[in-house]
Amino acid sequence: MDALPLLPAAGIPAADVLDGAVARLARGEVVALPTETVYGLAVRADDPAARARLAALKERAAAHPLTWHAADASAIAGAALPHLVGRIAARYWPGPLTLVVAGLEGPTSQPLSQVAGQALAADGWTGVRVPAHEGARALLAAAPFPVAATSANAHGAPPLVDAASVRALFSAEAVPLVLDGGRARLAESSTVAAIGPGRFELLREGIVSRRDLVGTGGLSIVFVCTGNTCRSPMAEGLARRALATRLGVPPSQLERLGYAVSSAGVHAGPGAPASEQAVHVLRTRGIDLSEHTSSPVRSREILAADRVYCLTEGHRRALLDLLPPGKGGHVQLLDPAGRDVPDPYGGPIEVYASTAAALSEMIGARLDSDWA
Repeated sequence: MDALPLLPAAGIPAADVLDGAVARLARGEVVALPTETVYGLAVRADDPAARARLAALKERAAAHPLTWHAADASAIAGAALPHLVGRIAARYWPGPLTLVVAGLEGPTSQPLSQVAGQALAADGWTGVRVPAHEGARALLAAAPFPVAATSANAHGAPPLVDAASVRALFSAEAVPLVLDGGRARLAESSTVAAIGPGRFELLREGIVSRRDLVGTGGLSIVFVCTGNTCRSPMAEGLARRALATRLGVPPSQLERLGYAVSSAGVHAGPGAPASEQAVHVLRTRGIDLSEHTSSPVRSREILAADRVYCLTEGHRRALLDLLPPGKGGHVQLLDPAGRDVPDPYGGPIEVYASTAAALSEMIGARLDSDWA
């Protein structure tokens, strides 16, 4: 069969072309489709025979995982993805990025069967792509089953970027339908990144760089109190530990994932150590504050931060006075319930311990709702 146009000049895929392509996928056939990067070979993901047919075409083991292709990012909105993956997906999907994530079972509207989930995953990690090609997304949206794909090329050969090249390489028996979406706009393979617990790894270089991913997925978080010797240093230390534990890395590796955690004081002078009580209490939690030195609030750093958490409403108002009008939406109270955290300065060690416990609970709430 000759290649059929998937995306005509009007930009609206023809209904009969979409229906025919979906029908062929439903029967277990291999369909070639365009993306903005390269052309791909697609099959029905929950059909073992179709997956085996595709593996034979690619001359690789049938157990080799495929990439699940979704019509839009909302298809996996119900999955328990890390927040940093969600931030990256929101920026780059639809687009030239394949995310390999842990623990993904499937979209809420098209749940993958157990066998399909196993076929699309390797050691619990699943590749997901939302292509930017309008015709390809229309086909994925029209299919009432999950679709998996891989690049349209012989094993080890460069990917193909137009329908004619795909048809020249694969026979009509092997690939009965080639959907012509024009020459791939980018003509370069997508970036592939594995992101999840203990892992932030670029598996394939592409248009989206590791630096781009780190800058998008990570966060700059600042805690603010009065003198930056008690509450905010404790919050900083507790937050670093909580983030590192959630991400499965040592605290020293947070910057590698794009996270910058710091603290400051609205009336702080530079260079003062954390209070002895704060150092002691956090040491009992395995956190070292002995190297902390105080920093005064600087408006440019507050403006540049993604999240700024104040320990009291007074601190929040003081920061808002430093910022241009309308630029303080990211400045909040640390306590999601809106309560102040009292200053333990001058109190006994038990007061510091109680403050640390309260801060830990508030940080846990913020971690779950937004950070990692």
